[in-house]
Amino acid sequence: MATAPAARPAAHAPLEGTARVWGTIALSAATFMNVLDTSIANVSLPAIAGDLGVSPNQGTWVITSFAVANAIAVPLTGWLSQRFGQVRLFVGSVMLFVIASWLCGLAPNMTMLIAFRALQGFVAGPMIPLSQTLLLASYPPALAGLAMAMWAMTTLVAPVMGPLLGGWITDNISWPWIFYINIPVGIVAATASWGIYHKRDSAIRKLPIDKVGLALLVVWIAALQMMLDLGKEHDWFHSPLIVSLAVIAVVGFAFFLVWELTDEHPVVDLRLFTRRNFWAGTMTTSVAYGLFFGNVVLLPLWLQQYMGYTATDAGMIMAPVGVMAMLLSPLVGKTVAKVDPRRYATFAFIVFALVLWMRSRFNTSADFGTIMIPTVIQGVAMAFFFIPLMSITLSGLTPDRIPAASGLTNFVRITAGAMGTSISTTLWENRAALHHAQLADAVNPGSIAAQSALSGLAAGGFTPEQALAQVNRLADQQAFTMAATDQFWLSAILFLALIPLVWMCRPQRTPGGADAAAGAH
Repeated sequence: MATAPAARPAAHAPLEGTARVWGTIALSAATFMNVLDTSIANVSLPAIAGDLGVSPNQGTWVITSFAVANAIAVPLTGWLSQRFGQVRLFVGSVMLFVIASWLCGLAPNMTMLIAFRALQGFVAGPMIPLSQTLLLASYPPALAGLAMAMWAMTTLVAPVMGPLLGGWITDNISWPWIFYINIPVGIVAATASWGIYHKRDSAIRKLPIDKVGLALLVVWIAALQMMLDLGKEHDWFHSPLIVSLAVIAVVGFAFFLVWELTDEHPVVDLRLFTRRNFWAGTMTTSVAYGLFFGNVVLLPLWLQQYMGYTATDAGMIMAPVGVMAMLLSPLVGKTVAKVDPRRYATFAFIVFALVLWMRSRFNTSADFGTIMIPTVIQGVAMAFFFIPLMSITLSGLTPDRIPAASGLTNFVRITAGAMGTSISTTLWENRAALHHAQLADAVNPGSIAAQSALSGLAAGGFTPEQALAQVNRLADQQAFTMAATDQFWLSAILFLALIPLVWMCRPQRTPGGADAAAGAH
């Protein structure tokens, strides 16, 4: 494991009293606004596409453009914060995010909206890692876990609230307001953050620009994100476009890896992965987040398409996940320094597995309460999942390396979330096709149940074609339900399989690790 250098940059004293409270609120509001924007547009896509006169497939570029630009910007955080200062970069990012949100709301056509969403995604990149860094710097070492709890609550609750809020705004006001709501929040967050933190900015170093590394980063991340976002629509590797994007991503990543590990001033500090806690913590967090996010996307899709739920009703099913997370996160934050964080993470994965096993028992007659119970329990897992793993990942790092480490681990986590979404929806459709074919085999002249159902429909006034269409709809509902429960069961097994990876980490119990986290700037 790499040893920390002897000389350490001077860290500012933690904030106290109302300054710390307002600093926490300002940073959390900025983070919530940012994470909310990754998912708030999803349910509004049909309204946006219809209003701007394009197909729903073209409308998905509203999501893709944000994701690609954001993924490029996040790992640049460490380099940018050294060049401009952490506070200046954070406040500048928030203000540019506000301007980009305003432009998105005003966009007269789809081309302009996609361009402004790309701008919004890029300027949003440094906000999440730097909010984490500044929050840790606001609290004394003993309360570093509580700082992480405040941060984790906003990061985990916002993606769930996005579709609920987006659906309500689109149904009751109009889609541009999903972007306009960022303006007052962003202005307040930026003003408060500057007022509290501007005298606590980090030292600026005029580092040379790693142009080749930056170009390679843009190429391979853009190709990877576009492959993940467009794969399902283009039938994955049966499409020359997806194959080309995959080749560009792999070759670009290989060149990027070699260049960044040999360059004197790399744009992304990949040497962080030589630290056992960093690579094991980042890997565990990212795979778990990919599983979590894939299922967060799958459940409302199943509810809306095959269980007759509206977007708002599906959002109501997902919303209670934040209740237990918000109640328990402060407790986890206060005790994470006293308890082995690996125990907390193990407990979280066992609860995630239990929740997904409960969902794997769903059928088409499951009522609202039955579907909601696992969601409430999932909040417990969320509280014990993020905080311990982030504290392990960042433990033992000196303050000057925290922004780079936070940016890199958040980038891997966000990419894993995108992969989880793509894999989840593709697997769901493939398994549904298999189940549908097996169910269709049962509809034949020799099947008493099938003939009885068709006779009953014919007696109700259905033509033979209408009766078969009705049976096909029932088969579809059953096939997609069975496919969803298959996936919930598989996800439960994978969460349990992640537990050994947690125990590969070696949490540092020395004060140095806490100092590095809590004095992160």
